[in-house]
Amino acid sequence: MNKQEVYEYLKNRGIWHEITEHKAVYNMEELSGVELPYPAADAKNLFVRDDKKRSYYLITVPGSKRVDLKEFRRKNGTRPLSFASKEELMEHLKLLPGAVTPLGLLNDEAHSVQFFLDKAFLEDPGLIGVHPNDNTATVWMKTEDLLKIIEEHGSRVCLLEI
Repeated sequence: MNKQEVYEYLKNRGIWHEITEHKAVYNMEELSGVELPYPAADAKNLFVRDDKKRSYYLITVPGSKRVDLKEFRRKNGTRPLSFASKEELMEHLKLLPGAVTPLGLLNDEAHSVQFFLDKAFLEDPGLIGVHPNDNTATVWMKTEDLLKIIEEHGSRVCLLEI
């Protein structure tokens, strides 16, 4: 799905969302220069793989959080982790670097990527801001709705404190 297809998908499913169009951003530092309506709900997304290139994970946390991959590995029983390549990102989620988002899981027809979401997004107000498979916008939606569409797609979801 491209950006427009994501918008149509959400609209056709009747899912409440707001869209903030902005300049292309490639990391959280660049995004800090963009005025956002719900800055506390903005998400940081890490696409990682294990050392054998057998397991792929999308880790989504609040933008202000840091993720210690060694600690994540210890808590979740994975093999050693590192960032996946841009080729692996395209192969699994059909995304370009800078556009990593949980909505990319809708492009994962093989269901090869496991999704880890920080439980902080379920706290009041229960919103999350993610790219619509393109880094020139942020889509704000209810976290529960995001989880529902990802689970309905058949992707594995794990909620935890990261």
